[in-house]
Amino acid sequence: MPDSALTTGPLGRISELGVTRLRALVIAIALLGVMAVMAPAGVVQLGLAASATTVLALSGIMLGISHRQKRRRNMAFAVMSDFIEKDAALSLVTDADGKILSMNAAARARYARGAGDTLAAVLRDTFANPGGIIHRLKTTADAEGAAREDIATRKNHLRLAVHVMGSDAYLWRLETLAERGMARGPDGPGLPMLMVGRSGAILYMNDGARSLIGHRAKTLDRLFPAGLPVSGEVAELSTEEGTLRCLVTEVDSGAGRRAVYLLPMAQTAQTPADSWGAFETLPVPLVLITPDGRVQAHNRSAAALVGSGIAEGVHVGALMEGLGRPITDWLAETLAGRAVQHSEFLRLKRPDKEMFVQVTLNRVTENGIASVIAVLTDATELKTLEAQFVQSQKMQAIGQLAGGVAHDFNNLLTAISGHCDLLLLRHDQGDSDYGDLVQINQNANRAAALVGQLLAFSRKQTLRPEMLDMRDTLSDLTHLLNRLVGEKVTLTLSHDPLLQSIRADKRQLEQVLMNLVVNARDAMPDGGEIRIETECTTLTKPMQRDRVTVPEGQYVTVRVVDQGTGIAPDKLQKVFEPFFTTKRTGEGTGLGLSTAYGIVKQTGGFIFVDSTEGKGTCFSLLFPVLEGASMPAVKATVPATLQAPSHGDGVILLVEDEAPVRAFASRALRLRGYTVLEADCAEAALKTLEDTELNVDLFVTDVVMPGKDGPSWVREALKSRPEVRVVFVSGYAEDRLNNDQAAIPNSVFLPKPFSLNELTETVHKQLH
Repeated sequence: MPDSALTTGPLGRISELGVTRLRALVIAIALLGVMAVMAPAGVVQLGLAASATTVLALSGIMLGISHRQKRRRNMAFAVMSDFIEKDAALSLVTDADGKILSMNAAARARYARGAGDTLAAVLRDTFANPGGIIHRLKTTADAEGAAREDIATRKNHLRLAVHVMGSDAYLWRLETLAERGMARGPDGPGLPMLMVGRSGAILYMNDGARSLIGHRAKTLDRLFPAGLPVSGEVAELSTEEGTLRCLVTEVDSGAGRRAVYLLPMAQTAQTPADSWGAFETLPVPLVLITPDGRVQAHNRSAAALVGSGIAEGVHVGALMEGLGRPITDWLAETLAGRAVQHSEFLRLKRPDKEMFVQVTLNRVTENGIASVIAVLTDATELKTLEAQFVQSQKMQAIGQLAGGVAHDFNNLLTAISGHCDLLLLRHDQGDSDYGDLVQINQNANRAAALVGQLLAFSRKQTLRPEMLDMRDTLSDLTHLLNRLVGEKVTLTLSHDPLLQSIRADKRQLEQVLMNLVVNARDAMPDGGEIRIETECTTLTKPMQRDRVTVPEGQYVTVRVVDQGTGIAPDKLQKVFEPFFTTKRTGEGTGLGLSTAYGIVKQTGGFIFVDSTEGKGTCFSLLFPVLEGASMPAVKATVPATLQAPSHGDGVILLVEDEAPVRAFASRALRLRGYTVLEADCAEAALKTLEDTELNVDLFVTDVVMPGKDGPSWVREALKSRPEVRVVFVSGYAEDRLNNDQAAIPNSVFLPKPFSLNELTETVHKQLH
């Protein structure tokens, strides 16, 4: 039999289940005794007698245990009853069904009922729906051991708490709370306050509100006949003595409730500043401002929001900015009643962090003295979300612009560099024009790199990912980085010996590292040390940082640390924005970090920055570890000086709407021995292919063209010529083609601008 069968309740009573089982045990003992007497002599009789004796002994032990448990329960309950007897709060003990077992002196004095009644019945005169409240608290207490809830009634605020005393006993305490949320001045009552529910029903009014209004209002719309008030503005309040102008402020109180504070404009004090103590502890930031824009008074909430710079006599312009005109003009318009906009978003001049506030101005006149009350609301989160939206719109606009610019520029650069390659074929190094042609070629390549930077903003550049070991990548880049940092700066590398491989575009990753190292160098004009550290990092759970969630997994972390001047906290959030720079005019364009950000994000990594003014900056790059089968490394692009591969015969259909690009490509392919058929649009290409006797080995086509685009006409042509291979060329990024190219077999992509050798080698590989 389990021990629980013999447990007793809180008053020491043996449970009904325990009594039933004890009775059954006694009957069993009696039956065994009778059987022992009536059984024939022998082993059976002895066995039954022994069994009866054993059961009788066990029953005695169990009865003794139950009596001891009963005494302990009675003692514990007596101690608890004595403990709560003198408690000022109303205390009651109930069983699991809510039946009252005991009440203290305060409860007996308050309620005429006593033990035997239910808790819900006792509290029916106190709460409108006590059953729901009791069930909610009991459920929470069963799970957590205790629970409490603050309830606003018509008379006052009450707190009902419950504690679990045992398996079937609960201690309930009911106490009256001091009115919360009422800002009391040093000499007077608290500010008028209304507790309002979701539907606008007034749940509670404090003494100040009842005294001001003169009656117990039920709904908020009855107090404001001109319309529901807006927090931070002056509204007309209907009272027993007439209409009164009040400054209305709201504070969220949770559970759909809100506390509405009423600040009457007609004060009895000599000046508004004299009555400031009435709302010194109001949980709404308030600032009293003189007509010339100086702080006359402020409460604690305003000091906590604005910072240590706020003080009496300080001009508001020294505390906040961003209006676009002098703040005194806005104050003058408010005092004159000509202000079109009573609310503005301003940026606080806090040195520790960037914060924004919504400022609402209200004109007050007391005894002929005019001033302005400014109600402040923390708008940092709102402005942050707005900044993120603006940033996304800006990046989208730059992406569209970059895509269009890249297409046109890449066509121009293809024609320039391509015809330059054709000229270089006819000039050797001893020719007087050779150096000029090389300069043209090099500057065309620089222009192509600039277009790549524009595409990196919107993450639309074409990447050539490969398996990389950061140790090898940095080793190849060290010589160039040492030349970049100069003699005053020392470059130090530190590697994790167990560094794993990542998948990234080596050329783009090198550009990111060079940008970070150059910025670190510029931040240390007097010299110092730049450390590049690599290590493997394992995240066992997602990491939240800078509004970004980094998934769990293994990452290769690259840190670039300097000992420079650092970045101010208010500028730290803007360092990755395009064209934002902390350098002087002419020293930086603001493109480096935004380019690095675009490359890292397009690679699938993350980039973070930590900085302390005067101590230095650390950029951290996280790249996912390459998992699964190792990917073969892509070999570096072969320089143009290598021997060109041998080319055979073949018929190529070249489709390009840009005449200069088409002219260069056709000449380059003919020089390699190919037969080239030209078309300036998709329709002309399909017209050419209508000749069934014409044999074509390869299509070289632009992707974006007027009329039908490249993939569209190629799919149509492949229906009758399925064996023909395809080379797509485009000035746009490859992502424009990815989905279409996947559905076209035997096709490759060649981005513009391309050189003569790149074009001919790609064609040769496709044909062979």
